[in-house]
Amino acid sequence: MDIKKLAQESIAAKEFAYTPYSHFRVGAALLTKDGRIYRGCNIENAAYTPTNCAERTAFFKAVSEGEHNFAAIAIVGGAEDAGQLDYCAPCGVCRQVMMEFCQPETFQIILAVDEENYKVCSLWELFPFGFGPDNLQERDE
Repeated sequence: MDIKKLAQESIAAKEFAYTPYSHFRVGAALLTKDGRIYRGCNIENAAYTPTNCAERTAFFKAVSEGEHNFAAIAIVGGAEDAGQLDYCAPCGVCRQVMMEFCQPETFQIILAVDEENYKVCSLWELFPFGFGPDNLQERDE
């Protein structure tokens, strides 16, 4: 996996963010296990609740095209006028969506400031004891 390329893709996705209210732009680049990349940006709404995060935009685009096998996601974000970005972790709702489609121990979340500066963690590290599809499986006792 080329982390620098994934970070670059998330930075490019951030440019399409629609943020007339918060002015906080986020971009995400979701990597499938077969190497495809799906970009996403945050899309705000005046009613606030229908706002969609960049990470979920990327996941929903991928799933709507039949993809269900993911390896990593790179995320970058910050205020429109920020000279330098800071690390931008996914919100709880995005972490829950990741639990639906990813293996928490192996799915990598790359929190990037730019192509050279990033932190890598697993979904499990950011969302320990998360609730996912395995929790609904019947267990033989």
